Amino acid sequence: MSMNPRAQLRQFLLRRFPHAQLTDDQDIFALGFATSLFAMELVLFVEKQLGVQVSNSDLRIDNFRSVDAVVALVERTRLAA
Repeated sequence: MSMNPRAQLRQFLLRRFPHAQLTDDQDIFALGFATSLFAMELVLFVEKQLGVQVSNSDLRIDNFRSVDAVVALVERTRLAA
């Protein structure tokens, strides 16, 4: 059984930032963990691992600031499909 999107995303972030203790609502960009390169990696992760096509209109930083924001994006996109 595959993990839910939240668990998959947490695991992805833990691999990238092993010493960070992030909560699901913390802004990973404001905390300095994420860079523009990481942002692209995160988009690719969402598309490939979570199976969601991120539209151009959804390529906004607010959709990727936190675990909560990414999970909300994934859920909205899946509902719309």
